[in-house]
Amino acid sequence: TICGIQKGETKYCIKAFPFGGACMMEGEDEDSTDNRAFGKKPVWGRMSVVFAGPFFNFILAFIFAFILMSCVGYDKPVLSGVMEGYAAEEAGLQEGDEIIRMNHFSVHFSREITAYGTFHSGETIKVTYARDGQKHTTTLVPKLDKETGRYLYGFQTMGNVRVKGNVLTNLKNSFYEVRYWIYTTKMLVTRQVSPNELSGPVGIVKSIGDTYQQSVKNDGYYYALLNMLNWTILLSANLGVMNLLPLPALDGGRLLFLIIEAIRRKRVDPNKEGMVNLVGIVLLFGLMFIVMFNDIRKLFI
Repeated sequence: TICGIQKGETKYCIKAFPFGGACMMEGEDEDSTDNRAFGKKPVWGRMSVVFAGPFFNFILAFIFAFILMSCVGYDKPVLSGVMEGYAAEEAGLQEGDEIIRMNHFSVHFSREITAYGTFHSGETIKVTYARDGQKHTTTLVPKLDKETGRYLYGFQTMGNVRVKGNVLTNLKNSFYEVRYWIYTTKMLVTRQVSPNELSGPVGIVKSIGDTYQQSVKNDGYYYALLNMLNWTILLSANLGVMNLLPLPALDGGRLLFLIIEAIRRKRVDPNKEGMVNLVGIVLLFGLMFIVMFNDIRKLFI
């Protein structure tokens, strides 16, 4: 501890290694005789406390998403055109069609069309779209674009149709905005992204700085602020998902042990749990080192 103050029964302090914020409770990682200690509480109470941290990340993302939607609206999933010779054109889709569903994934934003195509590259999809108030369904088989090496359906979406809704619409779309970033993070994790493709604090700060400078230069400070708001939504939702992963030392790992305890009706040996968490911390620090090294290396490439 570098410095700190005591208020009531809580100590607020700044640590020597600024790896992030932490809230440590009496009896969380050590024995305590206090009946109010974390370890003395029922398993469901401890699960709710552990889950509260990642859940607040989603709440914060939702609040900022609502502010963003209220300011600039949302990108309606309307096609700006179709590519010649690809499945979308062959199926009769055209400019102005609104994409509603891709397989079992409901579409609410223009960028979700691109994201779904990226994460499900090469898959045949069933598309539901609306035209003149009528719903239509068709099946699209992607074709390989030799220049990019990607499978394409032939959609053209520029996100140029932005709609400002009322309060209720913005609340609903704020939920879908958070869902979009959760979906994106989940797919990046499950699609096994290599450490070379990840960004840590250095890469994130550089990307945020580049976005800010470009926004100020081209659009002014108001839109720079909105872009910073968008980054906050992304990072908050991303942290919520990552912390819920069932990995040792993360909230998801703690939840996993608590779920096991609830099923067994017997607490996991604290020494074994501590050892697993220690191994997890070492592995996480190793990943952090690799990611930070790559971030710094990319600055000079």
